[in-house]
Amino acid sequence: MNNHHNIPACVWKLKVEVLKWVLVCTVACTCVGVVYIQWTHIWMLRAEMAEMTQRFRPLETAGTEGGICCDSAVCYGVSCYHRFPERRKLEGGRDKRDVAEQRKQRKRRQTEQHTFLHLVPVSSQSYNDHDTTVLSWALGQSRGEGLQVSGDTVTVEAEGTYFIYSQVLYKDTTWLMGHVITKRLKGAETKLMKCLKSMPSNVSVPLNTCYTAGISFLESGSTLQLSVPRKSAELILTAHATFMGLFSI
Repeated sequence: MNNHHNIPACVWKLKVEVLKWVLVCTVACTCVGVVYIQWTHIWMLRAEMAEMTQRFRPLETAGTEGGICCDSAVCYGVSCYHRFPERRKLEGGRDKRDVAEQRKQRKRRQTEQHTFLHLVPVSSQSYNDHDTTVLSWALGQSRGEGLQVSGDTVTVEAEGTYFIYSQVLYKDTTWLMGHVITKRLKGAETKLMKCLKSMPSNVSVPLNTCYTAGISFLESGSTLQLSVPRKSAELILTAHATFMGLFSI
């Protein structure tokens, strides 16, 4: 009888143990499944991030020479300059050349655009054999090194297009007075502009001015001279009345 009553108890205990192991296995399997799902999501997120990085960020592209670094400041968290020091040297040299070239261009533009010369009269020299009076000049104002004055001539050192102007105040009884601006280059002469003015009929006050201006291309090495086609011409040599100038445009 006792053995008959003990059999169900053993079976019950066995069932309880089996249920415990089943429960433990179920919990373990559940934990493993959760961990697997989490790692699967993490892997998928990493893959998506890598794809987004390739799509929206300049990446390193493979080439025959081992790849070219991206143009952004950092590639995959590593500086381009750190990964490719030879590129840093190359770009540094190119930057220096670019800066030097920009300075040259800026200096050239300043010379071409801002060079000017304003001259004031010093004296006049009459040449009877040519029936001419030539004016000598002094520097009034200037900027740049493209124009130089010496005596009665202006030398052009930086070729370009220039605006030229001149004025002469005459005190002469000749009925018609005027002046000419002549360009000389390699032995050839060119009359750039002329100015003519009728003098007053009242010889007691024979005063009149003649002003002219124009635009001309001047070659490097050419010279300019202002002359009056009258020998012993009577002129008022004051800075506010008689002057000459030119500036690059």
